[in-house]
This record gives sequence, structure tokens and C-alpha cells, in this order.
Amino acid sequence: MLMNREQIMEIIPHRDPFLLIDEIEEMEIGKSITAIKYVNEKEYYFEGHFPQEKVMPGVLIVEALAQAGAVAILSMPEHKGKIAYFGGISEAKFRQKVLPGDTLHLHVELDRLRSKAGKGLATASIGDKVACKCEITFAIG
Repeated sequence: MLMNREQIMEIIPHRDPFLLIDEIEEMEIGKSITAIKYVNEKEYYFEGHFPQEKVMPGVLIVEALAQAGAVAILSMPEHKGKIAYFGGISEAKFRQKVLPGDTLHLHVELDRLRSKAGKGLATASIGDKVACKCEITFAIG
């Protein structure tokens, strides 16, 4: 493990219950990151989504990917102390349900990074199965 939750919170401003990454496995600052979300059945959103079949909402999977990408960007010396805002999402595809007990691997490859914005290709997987794939855009402020 490269970083735990406490170290992640030193980089991004997210806090419980909205911090959606638990650890960073690998990171090439400003280029790529692999993070982990341990999906726990006590997560607040499972109370209503859906009580009869608990499924992690797709928008929260995408948010977890965005948070991982933000760690890679905000770890850059020139962006320390800033905030990476979610600027957009495109080409999102959801292929696998994310359920309590799953370990969600979040991988983001930053392919276009400028001084105030960036784009990345993001994939969330459970084992070798892709749960979500999308392109995310960030604004840095």
C-alpha cells in the first residue's frame, strides 16, 4: 500500500461519508493511479439503493474514480493545496454490479493534463471484471 485513508485526506478535501477511496496501491504522480474502495454493506447509500438488492450507485463509482484521479493530480507539487473539481464524464459504460463485500479497483490514466484542467481514462474493476469504464474531465482550482 502506497497511501491509506489518512494520507489520502491530506491530499484531497473529501471526508466521510463521501471519501470513496480507501487506499492507493500505485501512483505515478500526474500520470496514473490505482486505488482501492472496499465496499462495505454498512455504507450509507445501501439503505436506499436498493434495500432488496444492495448495489453501489453508478454515480458513486464514477465519483470514486474521480477522487482517485484527483489524488494523482493534487500530488503534483504545482497543485498541492488546490481542489480538483469534477468537470465532466463521457462514454460511461456500466458492465458489472458492485455489491457489498466487493473490492473495487480504481484505475485512472491521465492523458491530457494542463495547468487548469485535465482528462483521464478511468476503469473500475472487481477482479478481472470491468464494472465501469469512462472518460473523466477535471478542472483544477
